[in-house]
Amino acid sequence: MSAAVTTARNRPQDFEVTVANVRMDTHDTATLFLDFGSTRPQYRAGQFLNIAPQQFPALGRLAAYLEEQKGRKETARSYSLASAPHEPLVAITVKDEEYIPGLTKYPPLLSPFLVHGRLTGARIRVQGFMGPYVLSEDVESLPEHIVHIVAGSGAVPNFSILKDALHRGLHPRHTFLFSNKTWADVLYRDELEALERAHPDKLRLVHTLTRETDESRFGPSVHKGRVSESLLKELIPDPETCLVYVCGPAITPWDRRKALETRTPATPRFLETVLGYLHERGVDNKRIKREAYG
Repeated sequence: MSAAVTTARNRPQDFEVTVANVRMDTHDTATLFLDFGSTRPQYRAGQFLNIAPQQFPALGRLAAYLEEQKGRKETARSYSLASAPHEPLVAITVKDEEYIPGLTKYPPLLSPFLVHGRLTGARIRVQGFMGPYVLSEDVESLPEHIVHIVAGSGAVPNFSILKDALHRGLHPRHTFLFSNKTWADVLYRDELEALERAHPDKLRLVHTLTRETDESRFGPSVHKGRVSESLLKELIPDPETCLVYVCGPAITPWDRRKALETRTPATPRFLETVLGYLHERGVDNKRIKREAYG
């Protein structure tokens, strides 16, 4: 175990930690709870840590193959923290990335192993903590309304931020707009509902589901389809006083390269679409924080 403790202002530090537990959240997504031992790490809600794939012998052959194909060393993967600083264990939530022939250039390396590798009890090396996708340290400068717009595993850092803000009793109220394919895909569903019950004046939870035939059976806060401009108009009545955190799938570097090769524009994904709606709504860029997944 490294004796070093990092803060938000220090450079990232290396830690050796124990995977205390692995919880399967959906069929393809798991939360890993990491025990840092007697050294309690300092981090800010919304940050991430890195994990290098080379440390796992089981990935050696695939890593070597991918490095040969790419002509470069495999880089560490970044995973947002699902935990908040007051919680006893550091948690990351990992989604098993898809490999779709013709659409995905390379098969995923680390995410399937973290999700399905039965790592409870394993010792792993991580590097943390990093990232500007956090609340302002000047809590008095926070607006009255913080809007979280997330899709799939893009909910991870926002879940951390939300738990931290509610635990500290910060003054903003939160709207958490969560887009998924089906009800079974919704991460942290029970925990989010418990937070809403515990803080009815501080949290409003809204879902959109794109592949459910009868969303009404899940309650009045669940809407059919994708996040829409009309829904954002309803949830953001005053675009000049809110702060919006957007996290979800975005156009990938692979998408951009393919678009250049074919001379066709890359298809906007969740992040680009939502940003367009927010700008149409009149939300200034300085009031939008964003983080891309995918």
